[in-house]
Amino acid sequence: MVILTALIVIMRYLFDLGWIWMQELVVWMHAAVFMLAAAYTLALDEHVRVDIFYRKLSRRGRAWVDTLGVLLLLLPTCGWILYTSFDYVGDSWRIMESSRETGGMPGLFLLKTLIVITPILLALQGMALAVRTWLPPPAGKRT
Repeated sequence: MVILTALIVIMRYLFDLGWIWMQELVVWMHAAVFMLAAAYTLALDEHVRVDIFYRKLSRRGRAWVDTLGVLLLLLPTCGWILYTSFDYVGDSWRIMESSRETGGMPGLFLLKTLIVITPILLALQGMALAVRTWLPPPAGKRT
């Protein structure tokens, strides 16, 4: 993505060349990175957490916070995103939506499909997190 952006800038300012599809490709790649990396980030426990109280809690207290966070915040949010995006993404597939720009990227419906895939992956990872927090830690790992 960085290389493509640099190439776009070089082509535009040095050679006065540019294609809309290349600029859209950077935006699509950026969207895909964020949407597909959300569940992965949660799996690695690298998501944003206000850690003022959490780090001081016992292992069991952290398990309760994680489980309640998944059940009361993450799963309802994922459900709402799924519910509200399903028709939007379905309409995009029905018309095989492409870029509105002349010379833009075809297959916009594929990118919009990530709007449905992301909450599914997040919900699955959230459930795995909730279960994992109650399991005993691996041998040799401090909590």
